[in-house]
Amino acid sequence: MGSEDQGWPVIFSYSRAQAIEDGVLIDVSDAAKARGLRIPVACTDHLYHGYLMPPACLSGEGQSFEGRFHDLLMLALIAASTHGSGDRVSFRMDFLMRPGEFETVTLLAVVGPGDQGEPVMTIMLPEDE
Repeated sequence: MGSEDQGWPVIFSYSRAQAIEDGVLIDVSDAAKARGLRIPVACTDHLYHGYLMPPACLSGEGQSFEGRFHDLLMLALIAASTHGSGDRVSFRMDFLMRPGEFETVTLLAVVGPGDQGEPVMTIMLPEDE
């Protein structure tokens, strides 16, 4: 039930489209669609720039956004299929951050309504929620 349903005035509203326009969310729907997902997908700026885009020190190490995103999406879908039927799932992923050095990160994938009520997915770090 929204605040307007209870007669409360809306003081501030921030749409998903505004968050994408502002760069708070990064639209990765095309990459997700290429991997078979049919709903719009965005990830937080923090996740995108901190982990999905490989650090410069890994140039020549076989790391790419496409490969990292593929792994992220597959882990999110596996976690969703094995851990219940709710609107969110938590999972862990190892990211190569420097040659030979991995960082294990906890991630959240949340499916909820978009700006027009359509299903959308947002993938983020827990602190980005």
